[in-house]
Amino acid sequence: MPTYNEAENLPRMAKDLMDLGLEGLRLLVVDDNSPDGTGQVAERLAEQYPGRIDVLHRTAKEGLGKAYAAGMNKAVEDGAEYVLQMDADGSHPVEYVPQLLGGALSAGAGLAIGSRYVCGGRLAPEWGLHRRLLSRWANRYVSGVLRTGLRDATAGFVLWRADAVRAARLDQVRSSGYSFQVELKYQAVRNGFTALEIPIHFEERQIGASKMSMAVQVESAIMPWCIRFGSLGTPRRRAGQ
Repeated sequence: MPTYNEAENLPRMAKDLMDLGLEGLRLLVVDDNSPDGTGQVAERLAEQYPGRIDVLHRTAKEGLGKAYAAGMNKAVEDGAEYVLQMDADGSHPVEYVPQLLGGALSAGAGLAIGSRYVCGGRLAPEWGLHRRLLSRWANRYVSGVLRTGLRDATAGFVLWRADAVRAARLDQVRSSGYSFQVELKYQAVRNGFTALEIPIHFEERQIGASKMSMAVQVESAIMPWCIRFGSLGTPRRRAGQ
């Protein structure tokens, strides 16, 4: 769970996750030196839930993708069999975590995506028409460029099997912003991993402001082409290799 200025949201999210009752569930908070004290809040939560919550402190804000890469690598190195990536702002409802895990286990999937755009998925009612259209267009644009076959390639609520994380070679990921979500899924599909999309009801953040800047939007528009043509000639690997 990457955080930047999420001091008000983090305690509620942590409690909801800890209350799920999933055996072996641990939370790794990756904080990019938040000026609002999120890192200190995370440390207090780690004391409250010893052995279940850990904190990875980073010295600078380098983008969502870099924070996710650092956290996912550490989780796998620490022995995680599955790694769930989710936001700290409440937009990814905690109650879907067991469904993602159950779906991945039953289907033998390398990744299970909490999808807004498969049958049964739904966007937050607070989203206006412009935002809805932009999000749908972005997914169709990505699908057209990269041909992943995914309905929600930009989703950030994803459960990964450990071997899919290792195969992604996160240290070589180009994206620093939200396009990290697209790049990682593209690599997984290209490497032969099964991707499962499970419908969710996406929620609007309750507290704080979105981190989506114009620079991030520009990167998200350009990156699919960089990913596609940068990957030409790269041999596909079978799942687990």
